[in-house]
Parts: sequence; structure tokens; C-alpha cells
Amino acid sequence: MKKLILASASPRREKIFEELNLDFDIIKSTFEEKISDYNFSYAKIENLAYNKALDVALKINYPAVIISADTVVVLDNTILCKPKDKSNAFNMLKSLSNRQHFVVTSICGIDTTNNRKKIVSTTSYVQFEELSDEMINDYIETFNPLDKAGAYGIQELPNGFIKSVNGSFENIIGLCPKALKKVLNVLKFDIEQSLNKD
Repeated sequence: MKKLILASASPRREKIFEELNLDFDIIKSTFEEKISDYNFSYAKIENLAYNKALDVALKINYPAVIISADTVVVLDNTILCKPKDKSNAFNMLKSLSNRQHFVVTSICGIDTTNNRKKIVSTTSYVQFEELSDEMINDYIETFNPLDKAGAYGIQELPNGFIKSVNGSFENIIGLCPKALKKVLNVLKFDIEQSLNKD
């Protein structure tokens, strides 16, 4: 029986897997995420997701389906990565104020039994309200979002930040369940046999 492996240390992705009641193991990918520039393209993000999954696939020698994901926040076709510090986080959130941006999560699955892969990318759109400096500073001090692309986690934003969301909310958190199921179906992974029976 194939194991299901999540190649991510993200507690947000782990929580989504748990909410789907999947039986899975976590093996963190050690692939170093680097992009040559910050101009957005789907190929760039999908390649990052693929390399994360491949890194873990090469480390194990048993039948498994490896799932990895990469999420980016994009404004004016520019990728907003994880902020370097609080000042950088402030500037990112200020740039998103009263604007619409989009969030892309690319999910990659690799089957170690035949090296087959499948990548699915999902795009969601987020419109922020106009954010005051005080709102931004309070958020940064309360949640310290330095480990999140675009300097925010949508699931923890206070009231008054979001004007609208169009698309999968979980995709913005870091993994779209519908896209995950599509990847697993294409790789012919039996989701039923992986359901946690506890």
C-alpha cells in the first residue's frame, strides 16, 4: 500500500490534510527555494513545487505519493515573497491596501513507484480594504507574519482587512482541497484507503 507523504513543514497545510481526514506522514523538503527574479509565471511556481516533491521522493525507497505545494502572493505581476523583517512586512501590506491581488498555490504530486507526476495550480483573488498604518502595525505585532508570503495569513486577519475573496479560501491558506484531490486522482492514489480510520 502506498504511503501519502506531505513534503512540507507548513502547519497550515498539515491542518488542511487533517481536516480531509487523510492518513499521512510528513517529510520536510530541504529544497532551497530560490527564484531568479520576482516576475510572476505559473511555470516558476510549479517548478518550485516539483523540486520540493522530488527532493523528498529521492530520499525514500518505498511506495508513496509525495505531495508538495508552493504558494505566492502576486501584485502587479510581481511575486511578494516572505518578508525579510517587520519593516518589509509593513511595506508589503501597505502596497496591498485598497488593492486586488491574487494568490497562486501550485500542488505537485509524485508517485515513487513509477515517477509519474501531476501539477495543478489554483488562483484565488483577494481585495483588501484600505488599511491604516495602525491596523498594519497591530497585525504585524500580534501575528508576526514573517513566515508567510505577502506578509499575511488570511485565516488570522482581523475584521476590516478583507473586502472580498474570489476563489478557494483554502488555496490562499496554502492548499486547495479540490486541487489536491485532482492530483491524487490523476496519480490513481486511492483516497479511500488513506482515510484515517481512527
